[in-house]
Amino acid sequence: MSAPSRRELLKTMIAAPIAAAARPALAASDARKPMRGVFIILNTPFTSTGEVDWDDLQREVAFVDRGGCAGVVWPQGSSGVTTLTKEERLHGMEVLANATKAARVTLVLGVQGRDTAEMLEYTRRAAALSSDAVIAMPPTTGTSMEDYRAYFRALAQAFRGPIFVQTSGGAKNLFPSPELIVELAREFPHMAYVKEESDPLIARMRAELAARPVLKGIFGASLGTGFLYEMRLGLDGVVTGMGMYADLFGRMWQMHEAGRHDDVRDAYARFLLMRNLNESIPGTDLYVMKMRGVFKTTVRRTAAPAPGRAPALTEFIPRPDEREEIEFRFAALKPYLTL
Repeated sequence: MSAPSRRELLKTMIAAPIAAAARPALAASDARKPMRGVFIILNTPFTSTGEVDWDDLQREVAFVDRGGCAGVVWPQGSSGVTTLTKEERLHGMEVLANATKAARVTLVLGVQGRDTAEMLEYTRRAAALSSDAVIAMPPTTGTSMEDYRAYFRALAQAFRGPIFVQTSGGAKNLFPSPELIVELAREFPHMAYVKEESDPLIARMRAELAARPVLKGIFGASLGTGFLYEMRLGLDGVVTGMGMYADLFGRMWQMHEAGRHDDVRDAYARFLLMRNLNESIPGTDLYVMKMRGVFKTTVRRTAAPAPGRAPALTEFIPRPDEREEIEFRFAALKPYLTL
């Protein structure tokens, strides 16, 4: 075979970047990091004046990483995504891409939008930052399963790393069906991960488990309230906003994988003491995050800041009896904590 001519070489050199630009962007790791285990949805920390505290967000990543969890996810519901501006979401993606470069954890960036166009803007940002994976809620403007199909197909064509389909957070009372989730995974094998938290929950999980190996990762959510049962059903992990208990969840997953189910049951029962307390003393979770030295404040936004106006804020400051109850119950977790 004769060597290519100078003209042929020049044509190849010109065509290569054009072809590369036409291809959907690839996540750099392409699932080389873990896609099984505990994925923590990062809570978004705020300063006392309501600005995002980027230093605390990075500290939270380090805390989760040291706690033995598989991944970090941001921004989702537990991150207060609806209270963040577009500029904060885009900047936060970059902050987390830098914070996880030397970490063991998988970075999963949330790219959901009200519609396909908004979702694709966040997806392009995630791809440019070489996110390990992405996750998306359905579009809030969707009105049919066909709208959801078009939205998620567009996502799968724009990002070729692993993709999580979240089943909640879209249009009211309209959830992606298990059949649609499996259909998408057949068409796009990298869109084979699901964060399942829609009713009827267990029936949907059973249908998704029956769809293996088309579905590669089936994860529970719901703030970890179904962890014990879901892991025993055979799920691949949990995607939860319980970052203040990252080491506890990392330990429970390790014990689960080792077959130490009695120990998992005991640790999980102790966790539920705290989960229950957050219902009767709202703000407990944030207080624990501050108590453990991860966040500096317990400030939360109640809505996204309007242009030219300060954000509306709340701050949890426990009364003495509330603080005593939080610390009393937290003490029960200590045999299972590693940080």
